[in-house]
Amino acid sequence: MNDRAPGTGRRGTCRPAWLCVVATLAVLAPSSALAAGERYALIVTGAPGGPQYAEKYLAWRTRLVTTLREDYGYEDDHLIVLGADEGPGVRSATRENVRAALATLQRRSGSEDVVLVLLIGHGTAEDFGGLGGREGPEGSDAKFNLVGPDLTAAEWADLVEPIAGQLVFVNAASASFPFLRPLSRRGRIVVTATDIAAQQFETVFPEFFVTAFDEAGADLDKNGRVSIWEAFSYAGDGVRTWFEAHGQLPTERPLLDDSGDGVGREAGAGGDDGALARQVHLRPDAPVAQGNAELTALLGRRAELESSLEALKANKPALPAGEYERRLEELLLEIARVEQRVREKR
Repeated sequence: MNDRAPGTGRRGTCRPAWLCVVATLAVLAPSSALAAGERYALIVTGAPGGPQYAEKYLAWRTRLVTTLREDYGYEDDHLIVLGADEGPGVRSATRENVRAALATLQRRSGSEDVVLVLLIGHGTAEDFGGLGGREGPEGSDAKFNLVGPDLTAAEWADLVEPIAGQLVFVNAASASFPFLRPLSRRGRIVVTATDIAAQQFETVFPEFFVTAFDEAGADLDKNGRVSIWEAFSYAGDGVRTWFEAHGQLPTERPLLDDSGDGVGREAGAGGDDGALARQVHLRPDAPVAQGNAELTALLGRRAELESSLEALKANKPALPAGEYERRLEELLLEIARVEQRVREKR
């Protein structure tokens, strides 16, 4: 379906000008807890509904699995893959195997770990009010199509609830919007490929999302790692550009919620979402050599500055515009200086 090469999304300009420089240098990296934790992933490609879809789903899944294994260093016990057809390292994407996989992730992951759950395929949902508002339904009856009986959004929510780690739940399928509210929790990142229940067409979002993690252009802050927010933003740009290139009205608008309100927003829109997603990465931090006290201190200082940055962003509405810009500039410049020293010490 997608004949446009990834990586051709639009990029905005920086205002004020100093942000262009700082944005290139500054690192919005994870907190020390997230940086120290393990990374786990469950990637599910569901029932394809036709050979043309099966081929695409396999290509997308293979690209991300290759990135996670070969570039990011995921061991086999940290990566679970389910698909329409079983094969080496791939189990059938049945309801029972999904439950078993999530139970495994619950046992293995701890509170400092990052756990990705990515769904690629088709979905179904009732049209709750057609093209109505994004507040939307609870979504308990929306489903992701598996091999055999499906699981509803409410059932997915119940299955991931016991996972202690930092959960990143991405439903990249059609009719994914109704998953947003049931899966939303404070401290959790939820992404959907669509923004209303009526959008049940085949999605192009997965191609750009999986591409982001091995695409240099997606690394907006140039820190060598692509955050969940950067991948989401890159994919959103790719989706918009794809529809423009094909002369079509967009049938999908990706949303991200990490504030826990169950609403979500697009990458270019205002709102409270994005602070957590900017700090979470699928690529683990490079290990710090034992006894390198200076580097350890620098990483701690970086984490403190990043926490201050997110607190400043949260307090923006209460600050005069000039005060916010001044403090933002100070923090970003200091983060850039610390990051430069981190790179020199590694």
